[in-house]
Amino acid sequence: MNPGADTVQNAAATPEKEQPYDALGLKEDEYLKIREILGRRPTSGELAMYSVMWSEHCSYKSSKNYLRQFGQKVSPAMKKNLMVGMGENAGVVDVGNGWAVTFKIESHNHPSYIEPFQGAATGVGGIVRDIISMGARPVAVMDALRFGAIDNDDTPRVVHGVTSGISFYANCLGLPNIGGETYFDSVYQANPLVNALAVGVLRHEDLHLANARGVGNKVVLFGARTGGDGIGGASILASDSFSEGGPTKRPAVQVGDPFAEKVLIECCLELFAQKLVEGIQDLGAAGISCATSELASNGDGGMFIELEKVLLRDPSLTAEEILMSESQERMMAIVRPEKLDGFLEVVKKWDVETSVLGEVTDTGRLIINWHGEEIVNVEPRTVAIDGPVYDRPVVYPTWIDALQADSASGLSRDGDLREQFLALLSSPNLSDKSWITNQYDKYVMGNTALSYPDDGGMVRVDEESGLGFAVATDANGRYCQLDPAMGARLALAEAFRNVAVTGATPVAVSDCLNFGSPENPEVMWQFSKTVEALADACLELEIPVTGGNVSFYNQTGDVPIHPTPVIAVLGTIDDVSKRIPSGWQDEGNNIYLLGTTALELDGSAWAGTIHDHLGGTPPVVDFAAEQRLAALIQAGNEQNIIASAHDLADGGLAQALAESVLRFGVGARVWLGDLLERDGIDVTTALFSESTGRVIVSVPREDDVRFQGLCEGRGYPVARIGVTDGSSLEVQDVFTVNADELRHAHTRTMQEYFGAVVGA
Repeated sequence: MNPGADTVQNAAATPEKEQPYDALGLKEDEYLKIREILGRRPTSGELAMYSVMWSEHCSYKSSKNYLRQFGQKVSPAMKKNLMVGMGENAGVVDVGNGWAVTFKIESHNHPSYIEPFQGAATGVGGIVRDIISMGARPVAVMDALRFGAIDNDDTPRVVHGVTSGISFYANCLGLPNIGGETYFDSVYQANPLVNALAVGVLRHEDLHLANARGVGNKVVLFGARTGGDGIGGASILASDSFSEGGPTKRPAVQVGDPFAEKVLIECCLELFAQKLVEGIQDLGAAGISCATSELASNGDGGMFIELEKVLLRDPSLTAEEILMSESQERMMAIVRPEKLDGFLEVVKKWDVETSVLGEVTDTGRLIINWHGEEIVNVEPRTVAIDGPVYDRPVVYPTWIDALQADSASGLSRDGDLREQFLALLSSPNLSDKSWITNQYDKYVMGNTALSYPDDGGMVRVDEESGLGFAVATDANGRYCQLDPAMGARLALAEAFRNVAVTGATPVAVSDCLNFGSPENPEVMWQFSKTVEALADACLELEIPVTGGNVSFYNQTGDVPIHPTPVIAVLGTIDDVSKRIPSGWQDEGNNIYLLGTTALELDGSAWAGTIHDHLGGTPPVVDFAAEQRLAALIQAGNEQNIIASAHDLADGGLAQALAESVLRFGVGARVWLGDLLERDGIDVTTALFSESTGRVIVSVPREDDVRFQGLCEGRGYPVARIGVTDGSSLEVQDVFTVNADELRHAHTRTMQEYFGAVVGA
């Protein structure tokens, strides 16, 4: 036995020994509960396991009671194409022709503030391994990013590091980055949000779930060696607030090696193809502690491990550190004894280091030895599943009534609209993000059909049929600060609409719920309203939540971020050749606005950018209308009468028109008179309102009558507002901006703050 190892026998004999449970993120009552479960004090190895597995990040102890709504509020239609739902490494959806798509979004927020490059890189690596573990080949990634104020001295450090980390890891893996979003706001200054999404494809018969079944089956660790990086990350980084002076605790951030992960992907896919594994679990948060306890809990309930057989990068690591290490590019497999030789041949072929750690048992206990001495003896469910569940206090915020009463409708709507339009177009949140996206490879693998700046990313799944999927992510922290329930509905509606305008049919949701401390009753009120609203909204839309992530403790000192639920919507399309771009490509097409516009400027980009104002209540969502709009676009696409489609969201109609012009450099002449009269609004509202359920489409003139008939037949409001023409954006009697000025205004901001545009 190595010196210093704390054995089960020793723990039973020394109940009085003081243990540093608080330094590991455990509360006193949680520590006492562990002692009650075990009937003795935990060994230091058991304490390490419980601390990481009972952390907020791994156990969802403050959110579990609310998240159950996603499984309770379901209809038969929501289950129709769902092959795997919540509770597994990633959700899986049947997309037809024997194909399935798996996708998930997760956070890597706190590590990305401490060490932006590695924090973001390993966020990508971790979510990709979740996809691999389902038996799928990863085919695309996306990211949803929130940074501090663009003019803050620390923002360039985080922006450069995060974007470089994402591009480095995904590009090295050979995965296209097909979209996402980037926002700047001072509320994220010391707590950026880095939410990474990955998508994989698989045949139905290749689906695998991670569990340890079959007494005598071998437990095999393969991939990178275990080092000291990320020790305690799940328990401390994901469960502790940041002070003004930086993070209160600084455990090492994981270090990623994308080339090792690329080999691991191919190795895992071959192991699956040759049917050499019963299941594979990735080692992410909580490392070996998580993989062993979860596999055992989901299987026959017993496992025996010899921890000294773990291959180490750092031979000085203690047993506890090995259990807690979050070293990247590692997987754990369950292998039948008769297939072990075949397994070892495959990993040797790929030059992947491997060690057989133990086997599945029928004891109902997870037993871990260290050089012949027992250092862990627990019931695995108590570690991985039956952790503490809290009903945190929930209090209606004292400040929210005053905030909602301060409506933007009272702000001046006078002023130079051309100047306001250009100010919005060049504002940090509405400006062109090519400085970031040009660092990403969008087209590697050769199946990308749409990517940024289109509203959603789209990838071909099957070369023969053209079958594909589309995905979009959306969130609006400003809306959620005003009203978390409506803000969550708005995020879902926009992601749903962004998928619909590509020509795809939305079918599933994954979410990443970013909030402040759950120990703050006002934050828990925000969280409870968000989850309830999302569950109800998904039921209205009849699309299931397949999984996701909750990230708490996103705050600086006692000041939480705006609630930021990032919603990812996945859609399917029978043939990616029928995709719809977000901008018009031909002159002479008619431009139509679908939907109606109301005085909804509260929380808008116009209110924030022009008036530095946040107050009032957000726009209202009508999901029945959103469904009719999506069906209308799909019908128009099937009839080949829609040349382009772009949703209206941040910045309203003005921003959508500018982006549609800039997409392919074809201008537009727009008139608003009929719209103003029909909707009873002024010009400022027409240009900058962020009312929902709206899309601008371009239609070839020869299809004009058919398109109008389609809208009338489906009873959806439509107004012809312009025609594609020239290279300028002309809003008659309001302003004209030529293409060069549009492009300069839209692209200059990121370049001014972060340097020359990459690839320009």
